[in-house]
Amino acid sequence: MQSRSFPAAPVRSGRRWYTTTFRWLVGYTALFGVLLTTLVGFIAWTANASIEYDTDSILKWQLIYFDSISDENLPGAIYQRLEHERMHTNYYGLFTASGQYLAGDMFEQPPSLQFRRQGRTIDHNLRLLDGGPSPIVRAMGEVRPNGMHLVVARDMTTVLRIREVVIRTLVMGGVVAMLAAVAGGFVLGMRQIRRVREIRRVTQCIAHGDLDRRLPVAGHDEIDMLAHLVNHMLDEVERLMAEVKGACDGIAHDLRTPLVHLHTMLARIAERESVSTDVEGAAMLERARTETDQLLERFRAMLRISEIGTLQRRGGFAAVELQPLIQDLAELYEPLAESRDVRFAVSIDPAPEIHGDRALLFEAFSNLIDNAIKFAPPGGAVSVSLRDTGAGPVVEVADNGPGIAPSERAAVLQRFYRGDAVRHLPGSGLGLSVVAAVLRVHDFALTIEDAPDMGGADGTGGPGARMRVECWPRALA
Repeated sequence: MQSRSFPAAPVRSGRRWYTTTFRWLVGYTALFGVLLTTLVGFIAWTANASIEYDTDSILKWQLIYFDSISDENLPGAIYQRLEHERMHTNYYGLFTASGQYLAGDMFEQPPSLQFRRQGRTIDHNLRLLDGGPSPIVRAMGEVRPNGMHLVVARDMTTVLRIREVVIRTLVMGGVVAMLAAVAGGFVLGMRQIRRVREIRRVTQCIAHGDLDRRLPVAGHDEIDMLAHLVNHMLDEVERLMAEVKGACDGIAHDLRTPLVHLHTMLARIAERESVSTDVEGAAMLERARTETDQLLERFRAMLRISEIGTLQRRGGFAAVELQPLIQDLAELYEPLAESRDVRFAVSIDPAPEIHGDRALLFEAFSNLIDNAIKFAPPGGAVSVSLRDTGAGPVVEVADNGPGIAPSERAAVLQRFYRGDAVRHLPGSGLGLSVVAAVLRVHDFALTIEDAPDMGGADGTGGPGARMRVECWPRALA
């Protein structure tokens, strides 16, 4: 089981298509398309109904005109009409009751035509006397008093072509308008996404401890109103934390001075001959000196954490080679491990340079190694390794001590916290707090996990703990 205690890895922001902005854009586009289709369909239906109504009115007036002509003069009137046709927009046909041709330019009656003065659109299905191509016509027929069938028709090709041009233009204009609206909405949506991404990036920095950062404000919309409120809240949080931190640092600094005086006084008392003859008093005095040393160590650690926290972020960083740094630490702590009968193994592989503060990293890694040696049992084992993972160097410090329970792995990075398994061992509970402060400055990640593969020379030891430090900055989304 693994716990990334610090810092938290950010969530990637590549899934922009799942954002509310994109969903609104898709919904708006779909709604626009449906409304455009409905509008075009309604206009086409209205235009077609209007054309048919106007054409039927013309055909009815023509039938009324032919009703005023007698049956014997009707063929002549039809031919006279045909002779005066210039654009040839009208067609006429006179047939017997059985459908035989009598007069006009229609060779036969249109199929399925009702002779009730009701207009009917005939699509290229009209047989003409000259055998020419049949246009799209609107036809209407009636039965004469003598039983003859009179059919009048009007060419609708030009009118329908104009209707098609208008509808096509409307569709093309609507599509262009929809594309322009979608493009505009996409641009505005991407602008909002960029603003939210920037706010998220700044929020990640604030979550990692950079309380000086503030959310960007670009105007006076809802996001800016929220950013103003959050920035005001951050100002108050920073002020309160600065007051608490200042009070704690002041107390630690003020108490350290009398403790130093007390330690000096106890040392002088221990040098007196009268104390050396009193065995019980000497033991109590030595215990008081030890307790005073522990208090001084705690105050020094507290002030060191505050000092690291106030460093300017990456202000004094430079290129750092981890191989010689780990080698120096190994040479420093190998004698301590031997004195405590702890097997000390070091593995150093070639690793690229990193950007950081060498002194701070030395202090952090030394705290990890010191803790590992301190918590390893007699005859136990401690290992220190440096390797390159491709993403960057990784430093691991492992031991076979009591380990750290998964439920405590986040708490051990807090000040003064000590796990139940190590409360009987001396310590201040501030070592990992210093490590966390250094890694926070570098944006490095610390993983705490069990080390089941560790074992002492005599097989003793517990589950152990492995501290894994990823030595590259966490990418902020």
